[in-house]
Amino acid sequence: MFTLPLRILVAALLLPAGAHDRTVNVSGGGFDSLNTAIVHEKHDTPTGSIQKSTETVELNGDLIGRVLYQVTTVIDNAHGTLVNTGDSVFSGTIAGSAPVMILDDQSRFDVNLVTGQERGQVSLVHALAGPKVRCTLDVVGTGLNADGNPTFTYTGQCTFRGE
Repeated sequence: MFTLPLRILVAALLLPAGAHDRTVNVSGGGFDSLNTAIVHEKHDTPTGSIQKSTETVELNGDLIGRVLYQVTTVIDNAHGTLVNTGDSVFSGTIAGSAPVMILDDQSRFDVNLVTGQERGQVSLVHALAGPKVRCTLDVVGTGLNADGNPTFTYTGQCTFRGE
């Protein structure tokens, strides 16, 4: 019977959780395909409107793929704000990885309707298929593309678990 020396066995048992995780910095850009959004419902509020829709987002750079985004948009004209929240699934690759699918149920995007400034956070944390990976991204709006779709850049980190 093969046995490991005691010091190697103890060292292996004492490795901290996540000792084999690999974290990479990521960056890139993309656009939200608003021109193909499916609006499921929309109603007016005393200060603006609330809309629920399904959209797709194209990503390039270190994350290459698409996001299917089920979004709730709250527009408050009295405060000059637009807030997007919802659930999304990213399908694609990360820094050359095998294909992944990851759920985000925590994203939030804030738009100042007066200045046009857009900022958001994405938390792709629930791995559905492919490598076990978690990504946190900061997103900054960069304007509109030729089709009138919002464009953005992103930066952040992705951690591959167990590598």
